[in-house]
Amino acid sequence: MLWTLILGGIVGWLASIIMKTNAQMGWIANVLVGVVGSFLGSLLAGMLGLGPAGGIAQLLVSFGGAALLIFILQKVGVFKKV
Repeated sequence: MLWTLILGGIVGWLASIIMKTNAQMGWIANVLVGVVGSFLGSLLAGMLGLGPAGGIAQLLVSFGGAALLIFILQKVGVFKKV
């Protein structure tokens, strides 16, 4: 559980940097976006038949899911692109 939160925080932080929302997100938001985004990315990859088989592939899918979640939250108005 602790490992999931740590990796979720890192993935969420990296996605927030790429999506230009890092200044608007604290560490709690980074962890939440990372964990939920990882789940979203894994779910979508599985539905497309692209389930990752290795550690690096899982991190890339998690990062993509977190970036997608930030994009959706930007469109809803939760985060503004700076």
